[in-house]
Amino acid sequence: MDLPFRLLNVFAQPGVSFSGNPLAVVERASGLTTMQMQALARQFNLSETTFVLPPDEDASRGADARVRIFTPDIEMPFAGHPTLGTASVVSSLNRGKEPVALAMAAGLVPVKKVKDRWVLTTARASRIREYAGPATGVASAVSVAPRDIAADPVWVDSGVEQLLLQVGSVAAVRGASARADLLLEHALAPYGEGQVLVWSRLEGDPTRIVARFFYTGGGSAFEDPATGSAGANLGGLIGSAGALDRVVISQGDQVGRPSTIYVTPQADGRVQVGGHVVEVGRGSLHLDQVS
Repeated sequence: MDLPFRLLNVFAQPGVSFSGNPLAVVERASGLTTMQMQALARQFNLSETTFVLPPDEDASRGADARVRIFTPDIEMPFAGHPTLGTASVVSSLNRGKEPVALAMAAGLVPVKKVKDRWVLTTARASRIREYAGPATGVASAVSVAPRDIAADPVWVDSGVEQLLLQVGSVAAVRGASARADLLLEHALAPYGEGQVLVWSRLEGDPTRIVARFFYTGGGSAFEDPATGSAGANLGGLIGSAGALDRVVISQGDQVGRPSTIYVTPQADGRVQVGGHVVEVGRGSLHLDQVS
């Protein structure tokens, strides 16, 4: 049995080759076990791989497809760039239908196309809770000097909970680097990974943000090129302060994958996250080679 898949770049910058965050989408995953999906995600070895399934019982809730999201190590309830990329594939498989609704562990996520960008709306309002430890511990995990901390770190959950740390300058963002042991000690998310978004507003333009997202996997620390879930969480944090204007997040420059994320907080506490999706390849997987 062959399984068709597509490779896409999400939050890409138009005209910039190999920008955005790469994603693999397995188009027809019915019959695959959880273990097989995890094995395939390890085979692709991208930050996330998604698997498209029939809506089944989710059809009564208006879902066009059910989607499971895997990193090489774990399954995720929600992630931004996999949602947008998978929506573009589901739309293509349904003769260009849009908007589409994707059923995920985090809830039903609607995705629409606005001009040349795909835009998702989080399934629910963002939840915010205080960080219990010292801010300096989080700062040490990402090599930020205490003097550069602009606000206490905070946990935000717009579908997946992550820790956000605001710093006082773009230079502090660009100078950050992560240690896996300290991420696991000071920024351990409920699903077992250490994760921190380090961010700052661009000097002179508060609607533009520069960010970097660090996470752990397999005992090592990594940097994500573009993190839609963290963009949603940042939008939820900004929206909680009453700011509902769109912000634009720049991410990925330090890892050679420049990316742009468009984030708009909503009055009901949900967040819209959008970006460009570019398909870069297609192929088939041979099921008899998956253990």
